[in-house]
Amino acid sequence: MSPLLFDPRRRLWLLRTPSTSYAVRIDEDDTVRHVHWGGALTLAQARELAERTPAAGSSFDAVGGAEELAVEGGARFGPPGLQVRFADGTRAVEWRYAGHDAADGRLSIHLDDRHYPLRVTLHYRVHEDSDMIERWTTVENRDERLPITVQRCDSAAWTLPCRGGYRVSHLVGGWNSEFRLRRAEVATAETVFTSRRGMTSHQANPWLAFDDGTAGEEHGEVWSTALAWSGSWRITLHRDPAGRTTWTGGHGHEGLTWSLAPGETLSTPVFAGLFTAGGFGAASRAWHAYVARHVLPHPEELRPVLYNSWEATGFDVDEAGQRALAALAARIGVELFVVDDGWFGGRVSDHAGLGDWTPNPDRFPRGLRPLSAEVHRLGMRFGLWVEPEMVNPDSDLYRAHPDWVLHMANRERTEMRHQLVLNLARPDTAAWAHAWLDRLVAEHDIDFLKWDANRPFTEAGWPGDADPDRLWIEHTRSVYRIMDRLRADHPGLRIEACAGGGGRADLGILARTDQIWTSDNTDPVDRIAIQHGFSQLFPAQVMGAWVTDSPNVATGRKTPLRFRFHVAMAGALGVGGDLTTWTEDELKEAAGLIATYKRIRPAVQHGTAYRLTGEGALTAVGFAHENQFVVLAWCPSRPYGRQPAPLRLTALDPGATYRDPDTGATYSGAVLLQSGLPLHLPEGDHASALVQLIRIED
Repeated sequence: MSPLLFDPRRRLWLLRTPSTSYAVRIDEDDTVRHVHWGGALTLAQARELAERTPAAGSSFDAVGGAEELAVEGGARFGPPGLQVRFADGTRAVEWRYAGHDAADGRLSIHLDDRHYPLRVTLHYRVHEDSDMIERWTTVENRDERLPITVQRCDSAAWTLPCRGGYRVSHLVGGWNSEFRLRRAEVATAETVFTSRRGMTSHQANPWLAFDDGTAGEEHGEVWSTALAWSGSWRITLHRDPAGRTTWTGGHGHEGLTWSLAPGETLSTPVFAGLFTAGGFGAASRAWHAYVARHVLPHPEELRPVLYNSWEATGFDVDEAGQRALAALAARIGVELFVVDDGWFGGRVSDHAGLGDWTPNPDRFPRGLRPLSAEVHRLGMRFGLWVEPEMVNPDSDLYRAHPDWVLHMANRERTEMRHQLVLNLARPDTAAWAHAWLDRLVAEHDIDFLKWDANRPFTEAGWPGDADPDRLWIEHTRSVYRIMDRLRADHPGLRIEACAGGGGRADLGILARTDQIWTSDNTDPVDRIAIQHGFSQLFPAQVMGAWVTDSPNVATGRKTPLRFRFHVAMAGALGVGGDLTTWTEDELKEAAGLIATYKRIRPAVQHGTAYRLTGEGALTAVGFAHENQFVVLAWCPSRPYGRQPAPLRLTALDPGATYRDPDTGATYSGAVLLQSGLPLHLPEGDHASALVQLIRIED
């Protein structure tokens, strides 16, 4: 099947994925119009749709169909995706089609302004193994002398079929409460989803999903998109009174401008989208597969069971204490030992030392090499926490370079967590950050970095720079470049993305990291909902999930060790409790549960995930992989003390027989699909079950 068909007479393109189609056309005034996004069409069927040009209702309405990138100018009254100002003050854009390139599933449509030296290219890319449509935009100043001011440049605009109404699904939250799934009717209005914080944010995520209000987990049409960007972003959803529903999105937020110098090109991040007729579950599984096949650096690797020292030690870090924790971690089966904050400079609290990235001589008089060697001797990999984008004012770095932080003339520098943000858009600051990270990794045999960022941008200025707003883009690009260079120079290095928990979770950061720290909240009851929202877009393989102490430090809630492990086993398992306070029985139980996780890990991390619906408070997730189906079920509370009804499964062969290797019980696939799996949960609240079903071969 050819991924791209073209009708030159009608200037119509049809992009084809395994089960969907996407069609665009160029109309008489050289505007690129949306034609179709949904189920598979032939080119003839796309032609039929392209001939339907909506008429304006009155002289007060725009004419023509929805645009693939709406611009400012003419009879356009919706949210613009491209706004520019030329040197003479002109703002509007008038298109002239300048040709296209098409090859290997990639389409680039070139458009020039009719009077000014501006070239805009709309890019599309499809893959033979995915229904994803990748889109982005490039803007080029072809003038030899004068700059062009870019006031907005989105990656793409998306359009839904004209229906009676739609529902939007999105993620909201805050620190310790990320990825809470919300669904609401799309209002006849403009609705803005955004981050103005310099990072993806805890409060919102650049992923949206749409349905007509009737879709469920395994049925119904769903359209969804996600922006691959880790800085500030903005997505504007618009439903007009006539029923047309569109959204446009890209990097940056309102009020920013970027100067495009003569000969310079601005390229936006990818804004990816997919359609499915299989409900929200099918949409998530398509995103998970896309992330594994086309985003992650090493999707084939099983993420190791890690231990992180933060909740055990806080800032009270020294070599002896870390050695003791490492010995216990190795004993229970941990594969990666990570030293968190407090190992460097004068970092005895969060008031000082951030930016001075050398081992604290009082706590590590021999440096970190002996600890690294001991961790490796114990059979584990060695990792460190770092926060390269931040600095304490009470640090040698800040005293030497106070101009390196984001700041504005005649404005106070707002401290958050007693720290300021380094301006990594500055080449000298970025070079310094890369140099110490490169040296740290090389000199201490480091296998893993937990890259944190514990505050948003404020006073985001750059005094003396001619184009200071560019820092909102260039800072994030600099983070990307540093990570990419570190990985290229140290092929064995793995990185976890963290920003005070899940404040930087997006497809852009995942292209150069291996997993995401989902939330600083490790309470298993709260984590069930957090992980449910996270799973809408991201696969279990990248979801960092820890087992910590009880009562939980964030909520004070007491939960059994088994329940904490079963919740964390739904992702990339980690342990973060103070192992020196665990009883011998708890250490033995933890070792057994970690061994069980390693047995099911291929299914969790490389399998296909299904969110399962149980009775009452029961929730569950299943992972299908090769000849097995793994179920993790959680019941935080037991109304009336009743045992939940059997859990109906999916993705099984109704004609096959399945065996539970832990109990020896056998089940027919048809019974599990129709009547469910008895879970036999322990009595009381915070009950859970892990069931591995192996298909019995005839």
